[in-house]
Amino acid sequence: MTKTTASAPVLSPRALNRATLDRQLLLRRSGLSAKAAVGHLLGLQAQNVKPPYYALAARLDGFAPEELSQLMADREVVRIVTMRSTIHTHTAEDCRTLRPLVQPARDRELINFRKGLQGVDLDRLAVLARELVEAEPRTMKQLREALLAEWTDADPQALAIAARCKLPLVQVTPRGLWGRSGQVALTTAEHWLDRPTEAVPAEPTHPEPTHPEPTSTPTPDTTVLRYLAAFGPASVKDMQTWAGLTRLRDAFERLRPQLRVFRDENGVELFDLPDASRPAEDTPAPPRFLPEFDNLLLSHADRTRVVPKEYWGRSRQGNQAYCTFLVDGFLAGVWRLTEDALVVEPFDRLTKAQQKDVTAEGERMLATLHRGTPYDIRFGAVVGG
Repeated sequence: MTKTTASAPVLSPRALNRATLDRQLLLRRSGLSAKAAVGHLLGLQAQNVKPPYYALAARLDGFAPEELSQLMADREVVRIVTMRSTIHTHTAEDCRTLRPLVQPARDRELINFRKGLQGVDLDRLAVLARELVEAEPRTMKQLREALLAEWTDADPQALAIAARCKLPLVQVTPRGLWGRSGQVALTTAEHWLDRPTEAVPAEPTHPEPTHPEPTSTPTPDTTVLRYLAAFGPASVKDMQTWAGLTRLRDAFERLRPQLRVFRDENGVELFDLPDASRPAEDTPAPPRFLPEFDNLLLSHADRTRVVPKEYWGRSRQGNQAYCTFLVDGFLAGVWRLTEDALVVEPFDRLTKAQQKDVTAEGERMLATLHRGTPYDIRFGAVVGG
């Protein structure tokens, strides 16, 4: 621990919890539009169709699923692989900037498939794949088959993954629309949005301004500021975990003169925007229902600010992640919808007052996303508990 870090104020897990919930629009519902919220949050996890809708229902006052669905239909938001090699729903602006920023990670990902790509000219593959998907959107199966005709000895799956890594491929609608179905079909972000993605410029020699708004310049510094606005206070490793990138220390160091510095109870250095909100530890945190893979639970190296140590690993089983809910700001259990009920499975006993608050929040979620569908709300035992 450096002398500077040792003298920095200490933030407890509850202090970090309340600050993060506030940035994540989970301490109180926000009046932001769906598009503004997606931008502020730097995207929403979207491995499946429904999670972005549940994520916004938990965060926005007056949200209706049709709002996000219309944004997607109008190509103002898109579904694309970005952070941690997972599908996110991003604004069109962030699609143009964040995808190039994480390109080094997509390039490294190809190392895992080098055996199946022996003899494949990746630059030519990118050109051919672009021609294919811009002629008409293609499924991964169609893309595999077309590329295999060019490289008959290559692994078909590796060819398709290489195309996804080399190109900013977005999922075209109707995939992702609320209440609609559609297989995954891909084209390039440039073709779908009719605008180019931005090349990542050289690292600046001077710190970026502290205003953490989306810009058309995808510098690490700009994204650090936006990450802190949505997930801070945070360490360098926290942001690297969120982005799936390495070597972000230099960006934080360039910005250090503009940032507040704290430390957690383990002495880890935390950075934050100087004027960001850091609510008191005893600020009430109402229950919230979150989708599987919500970024609140995945975007810090140390997740104890949201996930109590005794519940680590309880929100998933193998590759299957459960929808989760919060009580007093912390992970408290999982939930699922059956044909006729919202089943709430807490990890520990809830008080009657907590059950009442969780029920009220469940009713609000159902009224927002499942209008006209009669669901009971039942409390049961947690899966694997």
